Amino acid sequence: MFKKKTGIIALFSSLMVMLWVTAAQAYVGLCCAHCGGNMPLNLMGGGIPETHEYRFKISQMFMEMRPLRDGTTDIDTPSLIGVPNGSVFLAAPESMQMYMTMIGGAYSFTDDFAVMAMTNYQENNMQMKVRAANGNDFTMRSTGMGDTTVLGKYRFYKDDNLVPTKQMSVLFGLSIPTGAIDKKFTNNTVAGQNGTILPFKMQLGSGTIDPIIGLTYQGSRDPWWWGFNTQLEAHVYNNNQGYHRGQEFRYDFYAMRQVHDKVVLHTQLNGWYEGRFNREPYKQRVLGQGHAGGTPSGAFGTPLFDPHNYGGHKMAISVGAQFQPIPLHILELTATVPIHQDLNGPQLRDDWMLRLSYYVEVPTKKSRRYKGFSAPKELGF
Repeated sequence: MFKKKTGIIALFSSLMVMLWVTAAQAYVGLCCAHCGGNMPLNLMGGGIPETHEYRFKISQMFMEMRPLRDGTTDIDTPSLIGVPNGSVFLAAPESMQMYMTMIGGAYSFTDDFAVMAMTNYQENNMQMKVRAANGNDFTMRSTGMGDTTVLGKYRFYKDDNLVPTKQMSVLFGLSIPTGAIDKKFTNNTVAGQNGTILPFKMQLGSGTIDPIIGLTYQGSRDPWWWGFNTQLEAHVYNNNQGYHRGQEFRYDFYAMRQVHDKVVLHTQLNGWYEGRFNREPYKQRVLGQGHAGGTPSGAFGTPLFDPHNYGGHKMAISVGAQFQPIPLHILELTATVPIHQDLNGPQLRDDWMLRLSYYVEVPTKKSRRYKGFSAPKELGF
């Protein structure tokens, strides 16, 4: 709890600094026209800066997951508790809360090419129900830095260079394994479990360098913006625990409307597909951790240790608003609720998510928006 409060204090301290410090003055709107107007800041590639400008973004995400689900059917956790035999388990999850602080930055080198990087800090809390003969209910925890993503964005089509109403871009880059994959139990009430590896869901990264490729379309007609994103994150080789995550594919459709000089509303359809993990980590399949009796041939102590109980297809609706408190700064709040979840379970399904983001644009002296320079030739005067 102390770590969570410390993270939130650090987040809002950073927001205050970003609010009052801007490196240069510029001609501004709610978002630069060159980047296609606005995009929701929770989408990958959202908030690309104007040419020769920086942008920085910090977000705080809160997520609740409950109850268990297999396919499209919810499961009552107590029904899975018993003597482990492959169908019932010593322990099973009831709910989970995830708190994630995300920090990112980007810079545009040309009108068509930008580079961005982002990382995060996570706190995961999962409430576990335990068979009474083996221990007491407890909360499983893991905290730390997640993986880091480095991306390029190249605009290969636009109907206008400065103020496009249609444009398409490709995203490409890597997810770098800065998140731990060897987090261990520290407060398990089942004898002999503390010091053994936590389940997949509680680890903080993939453990592999993963290629990312995506496609983005952006359209606009005052006062509307719309578009879609697609993104594939491929997991193509095993990490040092001898497994890799399933392939991940995301798609997002969005529409936005400016309702005030400083306010934009948006709605989204978000989709996500993930395959199963390919096998157990070394400490499970060889050393027997996570198995009843501490032997690899024993039944899983909880469904969380089974690599087949991960992935599936999810769809959600998001609604949100962007507000410009002062020029060059945007505050966004987005709420997400699921509308369809077909999961490879039993596993916890998504319940709801909130995300608060703060975005700041920082023009350099090379930027066409920087005050004190003549108007760009493209404007014709």
